[in-house]
Amino acid sequence: MALVASACGWGPDYSRVTTVATTSPTQGAASHGGGSALSGSRGLPPSDPLSVSGDIVVAGSSTVFPLAEAMAARFEDEGYSGLITVDSIGSGAGFERFCLAGESDVSNASRPIKDQEVEQCRAIGRDPIEFRVGTDALAVTVSPGNTFATDLTVAELAVLFSTATTWRDVRAGFPANPIQRFIPGTDSGTFDYFVEEVFHEDEGPILAAGNTQFSEDDNVLVQGISGDGCDPSNAATTCSVGFFGYAYYTENGDLLRVLDVEGVEPTTDSVSANTYPLARPLYMYSTASIIAEKPQVGAFLNFVLQFVNEEVGEVGYFPAPDSVLDSAAAELNAAL
Repeated sequence: MALVASACGWGPDYSRVTTVATTSPTQGAASHGGGSALSGSRGLPPSDPLSVSGDIVVAGSSTVFPLAEAMAARFEDEGYSGLITVDSIGSGAGFERFCLAGESDVSNASRPIKDQEVEQCRAIGRDPIEFRVGTDALAVTVSPGNTFATDLTVAELAVLFSTATTWRDVRAGFPANPIQRFIPGTDSGTFDYFVEEVFHEDEGPILAAGNTQFSEDDNVLVQGISGDGCDPSNAATTCSVGFFGYAYYTENGDLLRVLDVEGVEPTTDSVSANTYPLARPLYMYSTASIIAEKPQVGAFLNFVLQFVNEEVGEVGYFPAPDSVLDSAAAELNAAL
């Protein structure tokens, strides 16, 4: 009988760890095929989770975490006999673990790896390979009690997440309720992306903003926004705002309301058409040397690239273009 254990403890860095293990390589669940070799696609060889064992260590982005967790669970369902650990610590901390400590096999990220991080990787003999696995629509959210904000411009977002102390500072027609901000921590690729798109890579204004709570744990942000008690008719009540990956909005849609940006709602159509201003790629990174030393890592990435589009929507994200997934598959093929 397969055992799936999920431990979601929050320490000082608000990390979350999911461990997926099997007690027998022949007892995987049959929901996705029951542990037999799966036909290859995207030019990749057939994926056979039963053929590999050993440990796989995945760490990084909290945004990519739900997708990586789902793929790890499905890999186990198909009969993988090893142990997969998926750790949610933020993109920056993930690259530190991957490039400085050399402790992880796959680094999840909601932003591209930086030149400095590439050099740090190469200094320990690791040459990163980038695999795009999906697309996120960064969700700017408020609580249902906030009935007045429905659509903001990027310029208004810059005011909202920096100098504004009340909502009226953002737009003259808004009420004067105080603003409380809930923002991903500075190790987060989500933070980096928002700063790049809204503040033109200048993090100074958002770091200097008052009434702001930072956290690497998106669930802390959700709880802070949803529990604000916002009442537009009572200017003494706080009306909170925050942002995070779209999956955390869909998971908590009854507690939150998502805002349009520049008149565009985050949907599959707007993300596919590249019209939603805050759509961004999601990545996994590994290296040819890791894949050579640990065939189970290559098998897992092979599995991800072939079947990720069957899971990405289920966790609340959007597919990467087929051409991009094909390019990622070619990169993996060269490393296998």
